[in-house]
Amino acid sequence: MHQLQVHPNHLKATPDTLKAKQHFVVLDGLRGVAALAVVVFHFMEWVYPDFSKNFIGQGFLAVDFFFCLSGFVIGYAYDDRLSSMGVMEFFKSRLIRLHPLVVLGSVLGLLAFLFDPFAAYTGAYGTGKLLLVFLCSVFLIPFPAMKERSFNLFGLNAPSWSLFWEYVANLVYALVLYRLSRRYLAALTMLAAVALCLVSYRAGNLLGGWAGDNFWDGCARVSYSFSAGLLIYRANWVIKNRIGFIGLTILLLLAFVMPHFEWNWVSETLVVLFYFPLLVALGAGSSVSPGLQKLCVFSGNISYPLYMTHYAVIWMFGNYYTSNKPAGAELFFLVAGGTVLLIGVAYVVMVGYDLPVRRYLSSKRRPPKSN
Repeated sequence: MHQLQVHPNHLKATPDTLKAKQHFVVLDGLRGVAALAVVVFHFMEWVYPDFSKNFIGQGFLAVDFFFCLSGFVIGYAYDDRLSSMGVMEFFKSRLIRLHPLVVLGSVLGLLAFLFDPFAAYTGAYGTGKLLLVFLCSVFLIPFPAMKERSFNLFGLNAPSWSLFWEYVANLVYALVLYRLSRRYLAALTMLAAVALCLVSYRAGNLLGGWAGDNFWDGCARVSYSFSAGLLIYRANWVIKNRIGFIGLTILLLLAFVMPHFEWNWVSETLVVLFYFPLLVALGAGSSVSPGLQKLCVFSGNISYPLYMTHYAVIWMFGNYYTSNKPAGAELFFLVAGGTVLLIGVAYVVMVGYDLPVRRYLSSKRRPPKSN
């Protein structure tokens, strides 16, 4: 058996990658665009359950873009220092970065479930079962128990399913992927690509991962995209270009609004296998003007709070839509106004909760021991 090796280039940031860091602000901006697409998609899937009639019917692919982007960013941020900081400190860093909003998203989901003005709470679950659903949501333990919510892995905050797989990817990165040479990482990525193709072919799409009956589809989605993002960083596949944030935003949105057709599973698979990694490589090699740089920074900062806090409102919108069937101007106002409102809420959450909590938790950490 060949012993797994760690190449020196994996442990040290090269001058090229350090130089490229200033351009990663475009990737931050694209993360915000993808989060916004998810919000609009979640609104519109109530209106058009048949995704072929939905103008943003492929918006769910934003999650695969997130996974690919995460692999690239995690590699860039930790490949050169995980050995010195240690696995436990890495896990602490990721928990501080991600989990405060997991908790808040669960709380908001519980409040929306109990006090939704468009769906009276019946008490059908009972205090004990509802508490169990809530605790599983807080601790990211999949519990697909809510029938009326399509057995989501996390009934109180549906988007948490992708955070569960993000945690799994981070765990595998620290214990396995970090130690792999580029050759082994490439082989693993190709195996994950095969698994992704099989999942897409079997299901007819890449929508799965969020519910009990498609749980393992999420494993295939994160396995390929996270590994591909990490491989892009390790291989330094950064493509210098002048497309800029606006151009790349248009290219990213094209993936979400592409039409459905009979062989849709093929187009979705090709987008995830090749198009998203290409956009990450282009985003890492692109630059922006000072004005757009501020927009990119804001977009990146707001993306995770928006993603993790929006679904409580989506459930209320869904209940309202089911009962009242708004159309035309009213529907447009609800979706557009609701999206703007959610961006505002996400900003307040970021400033008033997420950043202060993360600062507090970081201040309580013991400095890592020097080797």
